[in-house]
Amino acid sequence: MLAVGLFLGVGSVAFVGLFSAALRSGVEQSASAEAESASAQLVAADVTTLPEDDGRLLVLVEDGRVVDRTDDEIELPTPIPDGDVFVSVVDDEPVVFASEDVDVDGRDLVVLAGRSLEETDDAVGLVSMLLLIAVPVLVALVGGLTWLLVGRALAPVERIRREVSELGAGELHRRIEVPVTGDEIGRLAGTMNGMLERLEDAQTAQRRFVSDASHELRSPLAVIRQYAEVAALHPDRVDPAELSSTVLEEGARMQGLVESLLLLAKLDEGATGTARRTVDVDDLLLAEAVRLRSAGGLRVESAAVAAARVDGDDVLLARVVRNLVDNAVRHARSVVRLGCSTDGRVVRISVEEDGPGVPVESRAHVFERFVRLDEGRSRDAGGSGLGLAIVADVVRLHGGSIELVDSALGGAAFIVTLPASSAS
Repeated sequence: MLAVGLFLGVGSVAFVGLFSAALRSGVEQSASAEAESASAQLVAADVTTLPEDDGRLLVLVEDGRVVDRTDDEIELPTPIPDGDVFVSVVDDEPVVFASEDVDVDGRDLVVLAGRSLEETDDAVGLVSMLLLIAVPVLVALVGGLTWLLVGRALAPVERIRREVSELGAGELHRRIEVPVTGDEIGRLAGTMNGMLERLEDAQTAQRRFVSDASHELRSPLAVIRQYAEVAALHPDRVDPAELSSTVLEEGARMQGLVESLLLLAKLDEGATGTARRTVDVDDLLLAEAVRLRSAGGLRVESAAVAAARVDGDDVLLARVVRNLVDNAVRHARSVVRLGCSTDGRVVRISVEEDGPGVPVESRAHVFERFVRLDEGRSRDAGGSGLGLAIVADVVRLHGGSIELVDSALGGAAFIVTLPASSAS
């Protein structure tokens, strides 16, 4: 309303000024034409007196003195203003006079013809009054219509805001009603529903994660407590060496699980804690090959490991290789094969084994947290179900990808693709 009022106010003032100027210009032109006509009549008649005509306001001036006039009420200012056009007052009415020089009988005379400005002033006053009434009415009308139309347009937004504000943490399953208008409001409601769906999925995943973590931590705690209670009640039935070994084993399992949970929490926040540097992936693979050979029990093939470098966190990338190798060891029958190659743009890391493989329908779930397939459910062989989830998160954090395919050895093959280092 302020903007429209200001615009209309300035426009009205400008219009009244232009309107007044146009009317006055017309009156001045009419007065000039009247002065020319009267001058022509004097020259034609060769007289120095004005014709008697009550309908015209004429004044004859010589050397600044009035020598004749058609109306005795005409009073001119003294001295008479110079210029072709000036305004004076006749019978308390403003009159515009136009002058025309004329030479009659050797005398230099000036003919002044006047036109009243009363009608012009009345017209300007009427227009001004109409605008003075119309502008506030129009501003109020525009304000009311704007309030009504914008209010109706934003009513769905207010409804969406109210519905969202009423949602509690346990009501993320609710959805916003989407208007059928197909406009921006409908798209906003759809976007809000998409956000609520993502929040619900995140909340469900968080609850499932907490539940699974609690379950995984409860098992070693239960074992430690069971052995401790038996040792306390029946000291003669528990071998101290067995008790110590069990506590150390379960404590190590708990420590590994807690470390994995903390690492996943950091990865969820997108923080690694260290600066990126150039990492020799082939060194990581060869170090794991040496570790496996020293442990014995499996044949380790590393002939396919070629020099390759990536930019990233060396600790996290070493964790990726270690988790993939440990997973392969748990499922391999006799052979684990490590490989690495690069084409200058990407680096491909492969870890294969000759185990039972992974069914196609289960491959999409092996990278989820706390997911262990049926054949890996035992605590000794199955791990905590976080190793491959860590691998997937670290690879994603480094801008790469991971896929699970069939291995030429008959088991599963994990293929990690990472951007090659610019220093390669």
